[in-house]
Amino acid sequence: MKREREKKYVTVDVRFSEDGRLRPLQIVFDAEHIYEIDRVKDVCRRAADVGGVGDRYTCLIHGKERYLWFEKGKWFVEAFAQ
Repeated sequence: MKREREKKYVTVDVRFSEDGRLRPLQIVFDAEHIYEIDRVKDVCRRAADVGGVGDRYTCLIHGKERYLWFEKGKWFVEAFAQ
């Protein structure tokens, strides 16, 4: 059975380049779970499965591809529903 996902807003540490591009460095999921981003593979405008449209960052975290979304000035991930 496939588990439901939900939009989970997160804190993201970012670096701005001289030309204004965002580079996410780490995701703070909660006080106990902080994930460093090894590399950003791609950025594109997409609709999220959990609703909304934003910039989807395809990130490499501990060797695994994960999506990080930037929508209306806020960051979120598609997390498993509680």
